[in-house]
Amino acid sequence: MREIILGTAGHVDHGKTSLIRALTGIETDRLKEEKKRGITIELGFAYLDLPCGHRLGIVDVPGHEKFIRNMVAGAAGMDMVAFIIAADEGIMPQTREHFDICKLLGVKDGVIILTKKDMVDPEWLEMVEEEVRDFFTDSFLEEAPVIAVSSTTGEGINEVKKLLDDKVKALDFQEEFGPFRLAVDRVFTMKGFGTVITGTSLSGRIGLGDDLMFYPGKLLAKIRGIQVHGTDQDVIEAGHRTAINLQGIEKEDIRRGDLAATPGSMVASTLLDADLHYLATNTRKLKNRTQVRVHVGTREIVGRVVLMEEDTLLPGQNSYIQIILQEAAAVWPGDRFVIRSYSPIATIGGGVILNNAPPKRKRTVERDRKHNQEIFSIYKTDSVEDKMLLFLEESGYQGITADQLATRLGVFGKRLKKQLQRTISTGKILVVESDSQRLLASPVVEKLGQTIVDLLTNYHQENPLKSGLATEELRSQLKPPVDAKLFLYTINSLSKKEILVQEGADVRLIGHKVTLQMDEQEMQEKIGSLYKKSGLRPPNFKDVLATFNEFSEQQIRQIFDLLLHNGVLVKINESLFFPAEELHKLAEEIQEFILREGDIDAPRFKNLTGLTRKFSIPLLEYFDKIKLTIRVGDKRILRKS
Repeated sequence: MREIILGTAGHVDHGKTSLIRALTGIETDRLKEEKKRGITIELGFAYLDLPCGHRLGIVDVPGHEKFIRNMVAGAAGMDMVAFIIAADEGIMPQTREHFDICKLLGVKDGVIILTKKDMVDPEWLEMVEEEVRDFFTDSFLEEAPVIAVSSTTGEGINEVKKLLDDKVKALDFQEEFGPFRLAVDRVFTMKGFGTVITGTSLSGRIGLGDDLMFYPGKLLAKIRGIQVHGTDQDVIEAGHRTAINLQGIEKEDIRRGDLAATPGSMVASTLLDADLHYLATNTRKLKNRTQVRVHVGTREIVGRVVLMEEDTLLPGQNSYIQIILQEAAAVWPGDRFVIRSYSPIATIGGGVILNNAPPKRKRTVERDRKHNQEIFSIYKTDSVEDKMLLFLEESGYQGITADQLATRLGVFGKRLKKQLQRTISTGKILVVESDSQRLLASPVVEKLGQTIVDLLTNYHQENPLKSGLATEELRSQLKPPVDAKLFLYTINSLSKKEILVQEGADVRLIGHKVTLQMDEQEMQEKIGSLYKKSGLRPPNFKDVLATFNEFSEQQIRQIFDLLLHNGVLVKINESLFFPAEELHKLAEEIQEFILREGDIDAPRFKNLTGLTRKFSIPLLEYFDKIKLTIRVGDKRILRKS
């Protein structure tokens, strides 16, 4: 069953830990320093079994300004908040900052508890309650119940329990589907057990023996034990406050802020597109590329805020931003974040992640800014298809697999499959590799196809006597480079559309034909005739260049390519070309000779043909190359035998 997490918030020494102790009987301050100083430093955890049958997980957060970082980590997984305000002090600095953090993290429900009721008279308590009501006006806590309690005498504690029970009973317990995710807030070792992590599970479920991957490092471990509030369990579900005993990983390999998740379900990136709210309580403008501390999940990372729309942002305003992080973070679209100023440290804003692995965005000219506005408007829609097409177009020739697309969208299972099938059927998305479900946006493949057509058009214009271009040479000319599978997919697609033709290892546009000028046709006939007369004693290429010196070397090479393509000549090496007809006759003679004699060597080949070493050695090597013969020592036999 999904568990509801109640988080505390409030100024230091306002009685958060004492209230939890009074509610649950559990002491959440476990550190020696916490007991010595009488303040919460690290996150503390407890639970409360409610009359309705549900167990409420409770996170006790530090109230001191020096430990706001820890407070944000604890607030990351809360479903509702118990906002604690001491009746003898009222609204204080961390009251305000904690409230800002709760709003920025998207907390939508909670209760307001006035502690230390026994330390003030009724008139003062009434005044503080009025101050509190004013403070929470126009917020998610505006209509929240206010209860005054004394953790010392126990007055009001049962009323708090009943209120929490009523709230939990009224909640709609929607199961969180999709991969398992847990933001690590503690990591330690236990003698006899090994590495242990704790955290609040954010989504999905996972069980004993399953693998966990730790992001952003992508380290794997196996679950060997699970405890939920100190009780052994076989399965962790969304909302559970849990400790996981791990196998195959050391404590030093994990740190607070890592995300433990189903393997392959996350993507790590140093760039995030987001929607930022800059708090109205700030006293100065936020400048473009300001260095900040970014809190996401239980992690703090230094980064810079790039404003997509303006050069500065006024207090109270919203802006689309790109966050540039110094270290990679693993998040889903829809995750919340908080930013704090780098120095002096204070909470200044936060919002929601829109894209967890975007490209670096430009903003220098108006065209860039307009393009960015179009992209961010797509993020804000409910259209999964529009976001899907955006991610695919931005991935370019690399494409995205279906699994990768799920992590980019935060959409999984049947919902994603149904959406993909619909979009693929319309032709907007193409499946380039069926095994891996590698997907590309149709416009990307169309652009690649047009680039191939343009390259072939230019090639045909510059080489009119060449029938086609080698496919690998064509692929090498593509910028940016394209992998072999995508290239072959596009070539086959253009071939099916009868735009180009594949002929062996070459490719040409379907309308391309070799058309010779009168002088080129005459030269072709003369060169062909020259080689036909020379038989097995042909001139080398340099001799041909000298004989037909009225033509350029490029022209003659193109004629040779044409003669090779038409099967008139056969190329032995860069200098030697033989008439194809003569080579065919010689191949038959050699085959008959070996069948009769058993083998042939260089001297007998020379006697058979009357050729000198200049021609006989290249020819023998040629027949080996075409696999008519195979060399064994100094002799050659037929390869078939």
